[in-house]
Amino acid sequence: MKLPRKRSAIIALGAACIIAAVLLMMKCSSKPASSFSTASVTRGDLTAAISATGTVEPEDVIDVGAQVAGRIVFFGKDKNGKEIDYGSEVEDGTVLAQIDDALYAADAEQARASAIRAQADLGQMQAKLYQAERDWERAKKLGPSDALSQSDYDAAKSAFDVAQANVAVGKAAILQAQATLKRAEQNLGYCTIKSPVKGVVIDRRVNIGQTVVSSLNAPSLFLLALDLKRMQVWVSVNEADIGSIHNGQPVSFTVDTYPGQVFRGEVGKIRLNATMTQNVVTYTIEVITDNTDGKLLPYLTANVQFELSRSTGVLLVPNAALRWFPQAAQVDPQYKNIVEGPARGNGGAGAEQKPAAQPAAKGRQGYLWVRDGNLAKPAKVAIGPSDGTVTEVQGDEVKEGLEVITGEQVQASAGDASRSPFAPTMPGGRR
Repeated sequence: MKLPRKRSAIIALGAACIIAAVLLMMKCSSKPASSFSTASVTRGDLTAAISATGTVEPEDVIDVGAQVAGRIVFFGKDKNGKEIDYGSEVEDGTVLAQIDDALYAADAEQARASAIRAQADLGQMQAKLYQAERDWERAKKLGPSDALSQSDYDAAKSAFDVAQANVAVGKAAILQAQATLKRAEQNLGYCTIKSPVKGVVIDRRVNIGQTVVSSLNAPSLFLLALDLKRMQVWVSVNEADIGSIHNGQPVSFTVDTYPGQVFRGEVGKIRLNATMTQNVVTYTIEVITDNTDGKLLPYLTANVQFELSRSTGVLLVPNAALRWFPQAAQVDPQYKNIVEGPARGNGGAGAEQKPAAQPAAKGRQGYLWVRDGNLAKPAKVAIGPSDGTVTEVQGDEVKEGLEVITGEQVQASAGDASRSPFAPTMPGGRR
């Protein structure tokens, strides 16, 4: 059965419309519209710095050990009358702990008795010397004769010489006994562990009843901080940044326990004994800081900023604006030489700024890009220091409030509606 000619024409026209609509939607969806993301040039202060991580340390730490072996019998009292413990404040000479001294006291008594005996032996020897000297004097008067035989004469002389030697031996024995006694008394004194300085106990490493054994290395009993009003921050700095750090350089740092509070200090010493970890060389920097308020505690983790330069009232742009570089189709034809020329090799304004980078070399040039309708046009600038987020720029074409391009954002086109779950369905259940 043949359809009427008019009806056939209507069906063909409808099919053509449907095909045209589908082709139009495919064309629109394949080319999404795009626009530029922008940010304003601002004026403010900038501090370029090197970021690193360190540990808060006491300025002077003393490790108190034991030179004798024995059992800890009790701890001493601090300045407040409390038993020595973590955080106790002690004075110079304060008793920290007592080691059982029974054996050392016995050794001292034995040495003292030996000294007394040596003194008594010397007395006997001196008496014998006196007797031998008298006999020798009489023998010299008589001489070898009928009254005194030669053998008796020689015996008197030998007895006198031996008596003199014995007295010298007795005196040496006394000195030896006195030295032994002094050593025994010294070991007895070592049983009382005293603080060598005025400070604070950071760590107590023994308990009552624990036996300490002294061998080649003295066992550590207490760790004392000399003065917690002055602290140090030991910072590990990469070898690439060590050349920018010098003594007296201002430093700021924060600790997690006081969020938002910035502490100040300065570089005190650059240690030359570098360490290498996985082929990365780092140096330890000692940062000196005041802790009069006592907020900083030993071994806190510090986030440190070594100040390199400080600028006031300068023009600042986000680092993203310096990283972005347009394609040739996005630039007015009169600026295509910039896009296609050597400037493209430096990423527009230079490679991405490293956080806490060093100040840029004087005269370093780059470009910012400004919206010019649907295209972008360049603004030549001199690039200054960066703090890792914003960078200082200078240029005749750059003013405060100027909108510069930081990137692109894709906008949904009308054809995207065909992929929306809320798009109307076509006959046959197709979208």
